[in-house]
Amino acid sequence: MAISRSLRRTNPITLVLATLLVIGFFFFVFSPSSNAAPTTLPKAKHNSPASNPLSPPTAPFRKEILQSNGRRVPPPVVHYKLNNLTTSTDPVANQETVLILTPLARFYQEYWDNLLALSYPHHLIALGFITPKNKEGNAATAALQEAITKTQSGPEAKRFASITVLRQDFDPPLQSQEETERHKMENQKARRASMSRARNSLLFTTLGPSTAWVLWLDSDITETPHTLIQDLAAHDKPIIVPNCFQRYNVVDGGSAIRPYDYNSWQDSQVALDIANSMGPDDILLEGYENMATYRTLMAMLADNSPLRDQSRIIPLDGVGGTALMVKAEVHRDGAMFPPFAFYHLIETEGFAKMARRLGWGCWGLPNYFVSILSHDMIQ
Repeated sequence: MAISRSLRRTNPITLVLATLLVIGFFFFVFSPSSNAAPTTLPKAKHNSPASNPLSPPTAPFRKEILQSNGRRVPPPVVHYKLNNLTTSTDPVANQETVLILTPLARFYQEYWDNLLALSYPHHLIALGFITPKNKEGNAATAALQEAITKTQSGPEAKRFASITVLRQDFDPPLQSQEETERHKMENQKARRASMSRARNSLLFTTLGPSTAWVLWLDSDITETPHTLIQDLAAHDKPIIVPNCFQRYNVVDGGSAIRPYDYNSWQDSQVALDIANSMGPDDILLEGYENMATYRTLMAMLADNSPLRDQSRIIPLDGVGGTALMVKAEVHRDGAMFPPFAFYHLIETEGFAKMARRLGWGCWGLPNYFVSILSHDMIQ
């Protein structure tokens, strides 16, 4: 049989190379790979506890990559499906991350001990703190760093997923954090405006894409149920506050509790009328006899009996910040702590008003108690 002109002119070396190429192709396609990944992979531990005493913030930060020639390599694009983020009545089962935020002017060991005693899985808890730029803030930061180092290098079950410590970049309006000075009526607008700025700085810096809940805790909250997070989340409310009381020494020995946080309330027509008569920069304050608002204060609705219904829940118009649980989506919607008069309200009460304007409800638990210690009881 005659051979075609094009085949006769083909170099034999070309034919050999082509044959080897075809054989190599089939070998590559059909041979099993010894490095093939297994069909099932072990599930990665969710938010493994940090191994470093000073762990990273909640948002993922990546170390900048430099090429050998010194040029910067663009960071990878990370996608987060926030629609898959849940805030449920069973946050433990759904592995929901809780961000606990505390403006911290003084460090109290009782506060830290109570934090460590929370039964919510610590690998699902991120902590954030902000301290003032003054001498007291320096002392608080040093004591906090010491506690962090001890906890984060201790048993893994006690370590938190991440811890962020910020310093305020502005001077505090009050040089003293004594209780009598902090609660003077003439100091309230400047003090609470400063608190709002601190809260907002802390929130905007630490709120990560995986955060489901934000729990605000004051630095002198020293007694809460160990199941605080689970108990508050079980009500499935966007904003919810327990009733905060203060524990104090009594004359004949022992201790007692008294109402403390008057910023959780239901509004009254008297308060609304007072607000309507105010100037644009004036604010309403609660708990002062020379500004009687006749609001319904949650602190005064508590049932102190041992058999009280701790699940009783009521709607609120204002909330306090001693212990405040917020679904993260409320903050992502834009609800923050106004450092200015917002409908004549400021800080946490202004936050409640802003959240309600955004369509979120506020709720309170008058028979579910957390408490702070009076300064004469703190060691």
